[in-house]
Amino acid sequence: MLIGKILQAKGSVVTTIRPDATVTDLLGLLAEHNIGAAVVSEDGFSIVGIVSERDIVRRLHEHGPGVLGAPVSSIMTTEVRTCSPDANADDLRQTMTTHRIRHVPVVTDRRLIGIVSIGDVVKSSIETLETERAHLVDYLHR
Repeated sequence: MLIGKILQAKGSVVTTIRPDATVTDLLGLLAEHNIGAAVVSEDGFSIVGIVSERDIVRRLHEHGPGVLGAPVSSIMTTEVRTCSPDANADDLRQTMTTHRIRHVPVVTDRRLIGIVSIGDVVKSSIETLETERAHLVDYLHR
């Protein structure tokens, strides 16, 4: 299955946050949208970084509650792995597992068009396996 097909099913809305927003602002955004990561962007289309719950927890542990007033840019990951809508979901699942990445922005022509989580990718793999299983069972019962 291709990543573009996953985006068609889940939608292409991506929650972004500006790099100068505070970590407290980020916490509110993650809670409001019930998500685990946000893409850091100046304009909603270009990617400056990505920041997750894991980044917040690590920085809180390292620096204490003062980090809550710090800008998101101070805790974000700047080397962001992205994929295209033409990427294969199984290949991306392997990359996400190997590199311990839970969220991957989807880009076309260097513009943000969506985001997929490890849950989205695993769900698509399970659906593919269930479809293949159903076809095999149907074939065997003919």
